[in-house]
Amino acid sequence: MSRKPSVQLYSVREAVQQDLSAAVARLAEIGLTQVEPYAFHARTAEYKDAFAAAGVTAPSGHAPVIDAENPREVFEAANTLGITTVIDPFVPSERWQTADDVRRLAERVNELSALAHEYVLDFGYHNHHWELQNTVEGRSVLELFVEQLEPAVVLEVDTFWSTVGGADTPALLRSLGDRVKFLHVKDGARSTDTSLQQPAGQGEIGVPAVLAAAPDALRVIEFDAYSGDVFEGIAASLAWLQENDA
Repeated sequence: MSRKPSVQLYSVREAVQQDLSAAVARLAEIGLTQVEPYAFHARTAEYKDAFAAAGVTAPSGHAPVIDAENPREVFEAANTLGITTVIDPFVPSERWQTADDVRRLAERVNELSALAHEYVLDFGYHNHHWELQNTVEGRSVLELFVEQLEPAVVLEVDTFWSTVGGADTPALLRSLGDRVKFLHVKDGARSTDTSLQQPAGQGEIGVPAVLAAAPDALRVIEFDAYSGDVFEGIAASLAWLQENDA
C-alpha cells in the first residue's frame, strides 16, 4: 500500500494568510490529499470550506492547547474539521528547565488528553530541539516527560529538530515506539538556521533511517523556511517520499 503523506500548512503560512483556499488547492494540485492545519480554531469555517473545495482531509492539526483558556473550543473545532488528533506544537525552552517544569507539563498534557477523549480525539505534543538539548541530571527533558505521560498521549516527532537537538533520531523513535503517530519530515543542514532547510533526501538529517525507525507513523512534510519557492520544495519532498518510502 502506498503511503499518503500530509503537509503542515505552516510551511506555506504566507500563502495561507493571503488566500487560504488557493494555498490548499495548490497543495492538492501537487498531489497531496492530507494536510495539517495550524491554529485551526481561529479560522475553522474557512478551513472547512477550503478542505472541501480541494478534496483534502486533515487527520491532525496544531493548536496551542496547553496554554488555552478554553481547550474545549479547540477540540470542538477539530471535530468540525474531521481532525482526529490535536497536537500542541510549542512550549518554549524556558519552561523545560527543571524536573518540576517537566512534571507540570506532563500533568497538563495528561489532563488535556483525557478531555480530548470526551470529543473522541487523541491529543499529543510536538518537539523542537530544546526538549532534546535541555537535560535534568543527565537525561533529556523529553525522556523525562514521556515517562510521565499516560499511555493515550501521542507524540509527533519533528525529526529535523530532534536531530539538531543532538538526538540519534532513529534510536529515539525506536525507544518511543507506538506512541509516535506522526513524523515531521524535513531535511537540510543540522543547524538552527532554518533558511538552510532542504527537501527530503537532500540534506544531513538521514531521512531514510528516520523513516525506517517509525514505519507506521504518518509522514508530515514541513519547512520552517525555504530559500526557494516553498511549494516546489514541498513537491520535491513528496516526490522523494513516494519514491523512497513505499
